[in-house]
Amino acid sequence: MSGNVELLSSALAQAKTENRAALIAYLPAGFPTVDGGIEAVKAVVAGGADIVEVGLPHSDPVLDGPVIQTADDIALRGGVKIADVMRTVREAHEATGVPILVMTYWNPIDRYGVERFTAELAEAGGAGCILPDLPVQESELWREHADKHGLATVFVVAPSSKDERLATITAAGSGFVYAASLMGVTGTRASVGEQAQDLVLRTRATTELPVCVGLGVSNAGQAAEVAGFADGVIVGSAFVKAILDAPDEAAGLAAVRSLAGELAEGVRKR
Repeated sequence: MSGNVELLSSALAQAKTENRAALIAYLPAGFPTVDGGIEAVKAVVAGGADIVEVGLPHSDPVLDGPVIQTADDIALRGGVKIADVMRTVREAHEATGVPILVMTYWNPIDRYGVERFTAELAEAGGAGCILPDLPVQESELWREHADKHGLATVFVVAPSSKDERLATITAAGSGFVYAASLMGVTGTRASVGEQAQDLVLRTRATTELPVCVGLGVSNAGQAAEVAGFADGVIVGSAFVKAILDAPDEAAGLAAVRSLAGELAEGVRKR
């Protein structure tokens, strides 16, 4: 069965035809529970997210700040497995119709088996993977299987990436390019900064792929700012924090749906 890389491309193209950036929401699988995580994905889509990244919880999440680390810890202590991640992708995609990617570090895939992981993700209706710690020069095996199963390979670029390195990364990727707005870990910040705009401009000079910005966006104003120069706005920690701060699961779902609505308005005010 083929994955949904084309659905991902269509969602980004549709946002562009509407003269706006796409809103991409991140939520970890298994948080606060597997069922609760699936409902949270449905809620952010109902609020206005165009694309969803489902995080595969990891014990050593080097890119993630304290908020997402807390959520990952809750999911791992709850016993979340890769099968639960696949179930989250399947049920969320079936319920919403939007492209669902998995964001994961390389070690869980390597241990699970690349062919097994890509085949199962495609069968679940997944659109691809974001792989923040897989070096491009070591990615050939992954890309071979991802291409075979119709899955996007999204690499992360950073403000420290030199132009030559950007060209190497973007040539190997598909779906879109994930531009990290700053050096550091995920989390909400007071300002996204000029580094992000410069990185988007430099990345666009190397590729036709959409360039989407993550790390630091947490409110409608920041979403509007980033939407002024990026093809997509990626928000994760703010959604996770909304669930962590909620008194119960129903309140958490209401909070993420409301936040998605505010952010969806923001990306339309570029």
